[in-house]
Amino acid sequence: MQSDRKIIHVDMDAFYASVEQHDNPELRGKPLAVGGGMYGVVAAASYEARKFGVRSAMPGRIAMEKCPHLIVVKPRFNRYKEISQQIRKIFYEFTDLVEPLSLDEAYLDVTENKKDIESAQEIARQIRSRIFEETGLTASAGISVNKFLAKVASDYRKPNGQKTIHPTQILDFMEELPIEKFYGIGKVTANKMHELHIFKGLDLKKKSLEELVNLFGKSGSYYYNVVRGIHNSEVRPNRIQKSVGVEETFWENLADEEAVFKQLEIISEDLDTRLSKKEIKGKSLTLKIKYKDFTFYTRSKTQEVYYENAQDFYKTAIKLWELRPFDKPVRLLGLSLSNLNTQEKKQISVQLKIPFAEFE
Repeated sequence: MQSDRKIIHVDMDAFYASVEQHDNPELRGKPLAVGGGMYGVVAAASYEARKFGVRSAMPGRIAMEKCPHLIVVKPRFNRYKEISQQIRKIFYEFTDLVEPLSLDEAYLDVTENKKDIESAQEIARQIRSRIFEETGLTASAGISVNKFLAKVASDYRKPNGQKTIHPTQILDFMEELPIEKFYGIGKVTANKMHELHIFKGLDLKKKSLEELVNLFGKSGSYYYNVVRGIHNSEVRPNRIQKSVGVEETFWENLADEEAVFKQLEIISEDLDTRLSKKEIKGKSLTLKIKYKDFTFYTRSKTQEVYYENAQDFYKTAIKLWELRPFDKPVRLLGLSLSNLNTQEKKQISVQLKIPFAEFE
């Protein structure tokens, strides 16, 4: 286990919603959703709205059922980007090794930093203080020896807090960590692990590498390593995102096309929201289908110009859906956009089949 690195994960608290509440004091203390509406998808929810069960990526109709007095505002991505740039300037005062994940979170490697501050905890405190002074917004931070642990730690003191996982605490911390708190383990995988009587890190640690690979494929080796505090991915300041994907697993299988089309519309809106906040466009759209019997089907369409919006995604998704007969219930649907404008311009337009990784 590498224990000499100092990695910070900074995550803004309910970023879009907090920006709206900061800019409009009348919204402070009230349940608020950015995006959504009756037929849209929630891009962000204030902490007041979260108390009612409102979450990002939730269909607006469901959010409004959970919280009838929910206030819904349209997203202002230019404003969010403006503040995000302010925050990144603060990061770069401490280190050039900054890996943004989105407008509202980033990894920082402060092993060697511009201010020669020995304590990563102190750096995180200074960064959070500066963010609040300059933007009026709060941030949470996680500090540890690798990106995985820093990411997990940043969720522990939200909102407006920070947590450090010291090298001497890693093994005990991971053994007690509930499996659903592992970064990279989604609801479906967590449920499968629960069925296997894996409820926390200690249970996962009892499984051999061979067992985990047999159960979870390539992800098995990832789980085997991270439960032991091993995650060697470096902070990559020039990280190029190759694809953006949204997928939804359904508690009840979809048994008719009307339900499928409605879900594809929701997923298209969600994908559009994620792309808009990162100012990303792409030329290749992939539809992923997982059936009741757990068989998979993917089909892609690449075009010469960039897909522009949710309507483009939806229309293409329907065409891709119609290429295969609907002969069994659907458990999961997903859309992924690749061949992005974040990559080098000299690319050949090809038809891509992009897997959806839970821990991308």
